[in-house]
Amino acid sequence: MWDYSDKVKDHFFQPRNAGVLADANGVGDVGSISCGDALRLMLKVEPESDIILDAQFQTFGCGSAIASSSALTEMIRGLTLEEALKVSNQDIADYLDGLPPEKMHCSVMGREALQAAVANYRGEVWSDDHEEGALVCKCFAIDAVLIEDTIRSNHLCSVQDVTNYTKAGGGCSSCHEGIEDILARVMKDRGETYKPGSAPKEEASPAGLTNLQRIRRIEAVLEAVRPQLKRDGGDIELVDVDGKTIYVNMTGACAGCQMEALTLQGIQQKLMEELKEFIKIVPTKVSSLTRAMKG
Repeated sequence: MWDYSDKVKDHFFQPRNAGVLADANGVGDVGSISCGDALRLMLKVEPESDIILDAQFQTFGCGSAIASSSALTEMIRGLTLEEALKVSNQDIADYLDGLPPEKMHCSVMGREALQAAVANYRGEVWSDDHEEGALVCKCFAIDAVLIEDTIRSNHLCSVQDVTNYTKAGGGCSSCHEGIEDILARVMKDRGETYKPGSAPKEEASPAGLTNLQRIRRIEAVLEAVRPQLKRDGGDIELVDVDGKTIYVNMTGACAGCQMEALTLQGIQQKLMEELKEFIKIVPTKVSSLTRAMKG
């Protein structure tokens, strides 16, 4: 299990500036829910001074994504746009007293969202759309430009580093060769030599687990969070498991609660740590009993 600082936990359980900023004049959207993380950063900028008066966010992702987004909004409030653009993903991680290496991509996503929001405010075109042939990691839709920029900005030296900071290479591994090519080119520019064979080792997903055993692990995680939900008058029910998508039903006070999304994000994080793989948790109104009756 990853070791999180107290500050990361604080910003996850009590996120600052979460929600919609109604009078935002700069909005940046990055990531994709289908890839596991998505972030919308909203800015209210004073036109005459270019000072960021307010910043809020909405995110779908793990605890580190929530904490990084929360930290970013705190860091850039009161700064001019030029000052804010100097905030690096490492600055975000340092503000949180560090992030696990496997979660550094969350701070990179925050930096991208800030760039997108500032471009939107200025009326400029900012896009993470991929030019033909530029897409390196198809599993997580990561292009060569982002990989190279992240390698240069963070002085990365291995495929494992790239995976930790961008998620590229963390899926099917077919893009490792492409990542190594970029590493070799950037490191040559730095006067260094890339040493092949630094591709990330495949983390043992629950080795040898049957589908039933995997479901039992999922149920064990849900059982662990259930007492807290019940104290608030709610509950959670496992509906179905379809590959890496886990369907659940929120009941009682949890159904439609304003904190439902954050609750599900926290549960998704716990499930990923337990299963050691990227998964997506999806709420559904269909109960397991209803599904069983239909079957």
